[in-house]
Amino acid sequence: MNMWGRSASLLAIALLGLAGCSRPTPTPTIPKSDLVQVPAGWFWMGEDDARRSSQPQHRVYLDTFEIQRTEVTRSDYIQYLAAIGYPAPDTDQSKLEAYSQLPVVGVLWENADAYCRWIGMRLPTEAEWEKAARGDNRRHFPWGNEWDPNKANTSENGQGNVLPVGSFLDGASPYGLLDMCGNAAEWVADYYQASYYHDAPDRNPTGPKEVTDHVLRGGSFDSTYEQTTTYFRDSSHSVRPNLRVGFRCARSVETK
Repeated sequence: MNMWGRSASLLAIALLGLAGCSRPTPTPTIPKSDLVQVPAGWFWMGEDDARRSSQPQHRVYLDTFEIQRTEVTRSDYIQYLAAIGYPAPDTDQSKLEAYSQLPVVGVLWENADAYCRWIGMRLPTEAEWEKAARGDNRRHFPWGNEWDPNKANTSENGQGNVLPVGSFLDGASPYGLLDMCGNAAEWVADYYQASYYHDAPDRNPTGPKEVTDHVLRGGSFDSTYEQTTTYFRDSSHSVRPNLRVGFRCARSVETK
């Protein structure tokens, strides 16, 4: 296991211990430059020529929202741990600096949710995540419909681990979001149900009410390109830290 793997494992152990911690008061603010506003409107969600859980393709209307341009970094999350009085998993300053811009991984869904609330935001809904990734023109990948291994950190390019956020500028989504394909898979707010698209509302869907797995989107460095399309849906029980899974935050925007 490399140095980052050992460090990430320690971080994952620390994050597992956070599951029972009380939720901190949201006090910090996110610079506007780190946020992307996605305008209200309709887009096509899902894909007919895909596995059954992504079918059918259907139109969805979303209100305006903002979402982080990149995945939450390890540096960001260590600040959160310090703010709530939880010790950082390692104190080697050189390690902290070397890995500060890697996406934080090994975060349980509950802890990702708590972090987003701490900064006055929330996890994006599954529909918000997909619109931010593919836009309103049914893109299969954030940059278009043709696969390009040079635009994302997936199993095809052989990196074998997460890279600093924003490493693939050419892989940006229509709204300028980065790493929506590969690097770290991402938690969203919704519970998972394979057949949900058949009965989902067409305006601001928030997922099924049944409490089961949570949805994962985007795929990771360990995923094949088919598993990193803008419409691919995955899920996890979120009971153990997964070093392939991170997250980003979003928030609703009031418009006149």
